Amino acid sequence: MRLNDAAERLRRDAAGLSVDVAIDIDVEDLGRLDTAGAYAIIRALGRNRTINLPSSLRPDLATLVDLISPALQKAPRVGPRVGGVRQIFERIGRAMVEMGDTVYRDQAFFGQLVASLGRTIVRPRRLRITPLVATIEQAGLGGLPIAVVMTFFIGAVLALVGSTMLQSLGVAAYSVELVGIGILREFGPVIAAILFAGRSASAFTAQLGSMRMNKEIDAMRVMGVDVFDALVVPRVLAALLMLPLMTLIADLGGLVGGMLVARAMMGIEPSFFFQRLVDSVGAQQFWVGMAKVPLFALVIATTGCRQGLEVKDDVESLGAKVTGSVVQSIFMIIMFDALFAVLFKQAGL
Repeated sequence: MRLNDAAERLRRDAAGLSVDVAIDIDVEDLGRLDTAGAYAIIRALGRNRTINLPSSLRPDLATLVDLISPALQKAPRVGPRVGGVRQIFERIGRAMVEMGDTVYRDQAFFGQLVASLGRTIVRPRRLRITPLVATIEQAGLGGLPIAVVMTFFIGAVLALVGSTMLQSLGVAAYSVELVGIGILREFGPVIAAILFAGRSASAFTAQLGSMRMNKEIDAMRVMGVDVFDALVVPRVLAALLMLPLMTLIADLGGLVGGMLVARAMMGIEPSFFFQRLVDSVGAQQFWVGMAKVPLFALVIATTGCRQGLEVKDDVESLGAKVTGSVVQSIFMIIMFDALFAVLFKQAGL
């Protein structure tokens, strides 16, 4: 008989009795009893009813019932309901406190990372080549096709917009500058960084979070292994190496997409497209875009690793940290890109 069915039968049998009447329960044939069984008995008979158990009951079972019964007699405490303007201000306050705590933890994590990188530079033997190469393969090489395809279509859309607007003004050739500056300066680096954040920041968080849940990181610390040297530094270096390469490939994909649309919609030959790209756009726009990439890589890697090391012992925490690492990385990428745009504008670049 299922536990719920037995509890329901017991409740029906005791329904006609007064609450003041004590009930004797025969548990002579009872083999085992856990908290669920004790709770079912007390709930079926009523929380306010006196229950008499035989003195021959095993001490462990009697202790369990004595432990459960007083807990059920207490009415659950309901806190004061907060609503309206007060609730709004409380949420804002909690969000501000959490934001300040996140900034503090970011700074502390970055300080530990700088110290670990400094030790690695002074003593290169500390660098673990195997995890570095494995992370390069997993985090960077797998994302190259996606980056190329996305920037290809973005370049095609830019050229298509240029053909629609500029051709009516008789300056269709300026679509080359539109595609070149847009891809090399903004879209190539930002799209590559966002894709890298979606793939690598989440992967870093999931990997380190799983290790933390399985107590592998605690075991490494017990054995005297530096967690930053073994887990964080290889991932940061892999991001610093692979994101510039991904950005370069993404730039090429965007330029090719713009070139094909310019050839199909405006009759601009590929030779003229690339010659005008070299003469009018130049290498300056490429280097302006590439100057942002190392910071993007550092933000993505540090965010993913920090969130992974903060995972608790439950799966819900892992999922929340994976989502948070991606969202925070993308937010930081867009914020730093806007700051770079202002700085480069002030510098005349």
